[in-house]
Amino acid sequence: MNRLLALLLMLHLGVDPRLRVRKERGSVTTEHVLWAVAVIAIVGIVVAAIKAYVESQAGNIR
Repeated sequence: MNRLLALLLMLHLGVDPRLRVRKERGSVTTEHVLWAVAVIAIVGIVVAAIKAYVESQAGNIR
């Protein structure tokens, strides 16, 4: 009887490990999305810097 009550209490409080796995299911996907956004931002900064350098050097051509 004590085991049954403990199991019901854990299910009610969300302590069951099976429920925890479901809550963390999207965490890997979220991490990948954040990394992708960071890489895109870095590439955008590098492209902008190269473009500015090329345009400034193009102005020096006679």
